[in-house]
Amino acid sequence: MSKLGNLGARLYRGEVGYDFVAKRKIWYGISILITITAIVGLAVRGLNFGIEFSGGAVFTTPKTSVSADAARQTAEEASGHTAIVQKLGNGPLRIQVSDVTTEQSRATQEALAKKLGVSTDKVNTDIVGPSWGDQIANKAWTGLAVFMILVVIYLAIAFEWRMALAALVALIHDLTITVGVYALVGFEVTPGTVIGLLTILGYSLYDTVVVFDGLKESSKDITKQTRFTYSEIANRSLNGTLVRSINTTVVALLPVAGLLFIGGGFLGAGMLNDISLALFVGLAAGAYSSIFIATPLVADFKERDPQMKALAKRVRAKRAAAAAKGEPGEAEPRDAVPGVEDDEDEDTGTAGVVAPRARGSRGRAQGKRR
Repeated sequence: MSKLGNLGARLYRGEVGYDFVAKRKIWYGISILITITAIVGLAVRGLNFGIEFSGGAVFTTPKTSVSADAARQTAEEASGHTAIVQKLGNGPLRIQVSDVTTEQSRATQEALAKKLGVSTDKVNTDIVGPSWGDQIANKAWTGLAVFMILVVIYLAIAFEWRMALAALVALIHDLTITVGVYALVGFEVTPGTVIGLLTILGYSLYDTVVVFDGLKESSKDITKQTRFTYSEIANRSLNGTLVRSINTTVVALLPVAGLLFIGGGFLGAGMLNDISLALFVGLAAGAYSSIFIATPLVADFKERDPQMKALAKRVRAKRAAAAAKGEPGEAEPRDAVPGVEDDEDEDTGTAGVVAPRARGSRGRAQGKRR
């Protein structure tokens, strides 16, 4: 733990860094593999839609000693449909049956009351029509589409279209993984799930926008210098927010993990699973995409720009010339790290361009002191 804390402190102070952008093909490959797995799971198993979307009936019993398996069998025999039973706390049961008519729901209520040995009115029944479920599903899709459109428009105005496109890809990546996990696990999709998805999209965007804001500031007047390419500046900005991203993600995941594993698992509050699983998977995927997907994608898009291509060519030419003269400090710049900033570019006098120190410069200075 002490080594991990020391590493975090060094990252924060800018003494070390990691070249995320240069290794972007690895991250793309990992994301593609996870996304394909999620899509296959979704295609094979499908989503387990709750009655809010598919229509059906929910029966809530009083405290009883009847087992969940016995209640499930009774409900399925009376309704003719598959039943899902959840134990609530220490006694009551929640039985959900999809695609049942009013007559079937009444027969199921009576059968459950007889099995539990209580009067019929003690078994609470809520019926949801399929048309109402369709309306809820359509509203959820509409809300998601509007959210995506507004996000792209805002990012395109506040930053640029390349960043907006990269953020959109990261959001789709997070959504696909979260929905795929829901299909693989078999958890019920309810309005709480939709709320959870919208919440994690906002969190993912927050993390991505923080990185983009630093990148926008760091790359200002970048073409007026010949020391660093756009990808190197992007990597420096990413390292500058790495510790913050890790800290905020861990702090956010801890209470969500409590909801999912303690509330939904040990305490049996099954309704917490709907939103907590979406939050848990989405927060983790969002943190991953903001670090390993969004910023590397922006660097990819930006490096295709003619100005950035020309800059990269000038940087390579300068480094080649420096290497030919035996100046490794200029030929091999150190990986971009946070906390290292030049007040003025040595080539053009341009202030504000963020640039890491050259590799080996510190070693030469120490050698002179010796």
